[in-house]
Amino acid sequence: MANSSSITHFLLLPFSGTRQLQLLHFCLFLAIYLAALLGNGLIITTIAWDHHLHTPMYFFLLNLALLDLGAISTTVPKSMANSLSNTRDISYAGCVLQVFFFIFLIAAEYFLLTTMSYDRYVAICRPLHYETLLSSRVCLHLAAAAWACGFLTSLLHTANTFSLPLCQGNAVQQFFCEIPQILKLSCSTSYLREVWLIVVSTCLLFLCFVFIVVSYVQIFRAVLRMPSQQGCHKTFATCLPHLAVVSLFLSTGSIAYLKPSSISSPALDLVVSVLYSVVPPAVNPLIYSLRNQELKAALSQRIPGCFQKQ
Repeated sequence: MANSSSITHFLLLPFSGTRQLQLLHFCLFLAIYLAALLGNGLIITTIAWDHHLHTPMYFFLLNLALLDLGAISTTVPKSMANSLSNTRDISYAGCVLQVFFFIFLIAAEYFLLTTMSYDRYVAICRPLHYETLLSSRVCLHLAAAAWACGFLTSLLHTANTFSLPLCQGNAVQQFFCEIPQILKLSCSTSYLREVWLIVVSTCLLFLCFVFIVVSYVQIFRAVLRMPSQQGCHKTFATCLPHLAVVSLFLSTGSIAYLKPSSISSPALDLVVSVLYSVVPPAVNPLIYSLRNQELKAALSQRIPGCFQKQ
């Protein structure tokens, strides 16, 4: 058996051994990747160029689009390249970088979504203090904290995972390098260190989840007390996209990591991994652009005919 010092590359799980299906996988991933690039790119450029969108909510949305672009660019291009060239290889360094950037961007996105729930809470429940509680400086600090927390989380997990001796071969049962699959290659009980680190991180993520839930409980209570039905609809319109993105993010991630091992299989793991790593970055721009009137108006100015009223 090889150990971690002699491993120079890993073998990723292919979607299919048939050449035609490999090319189909390439085309599907290319379409999804281009949709993610286009959608997130439009959101980034529109928010950056339109001064009417220089508010805390859109500042956080711009950061979310950047994280989505980074996350999907970490996994999908390599998978497409492998399908096109009919190979499974990824270098050891490439696998380390893929794990680091994927965890970094996904963790930062979760912390950012938590921050965005605080933004919606302040906007709806404490509107008179909105500019004070979420000034430009505070927004920068909150966004920087989300990125920094993601970076530190990823650094700890990546360093700990790849410090373990690996002696169960170099075949990763996933289409990209991820920590649970790397741990399966370990032959040392020291992998329990990473398990405990995952438990601690899960507890932290659960606290963020509780914060999001409490924020939305307060938001819904405030909305239901609004006398104007039009005001209720407008408020819900600003909250529903964020709530939808959070739900998509948590549901796909939970299915991927919390599903019973008794129903686990390479094919199912592959499908579930696509749901939580590829689909959200491509779908998030669509969710925000369909429900947000200000963003739709700004996009329609930049793209004539876009979101034109029927």
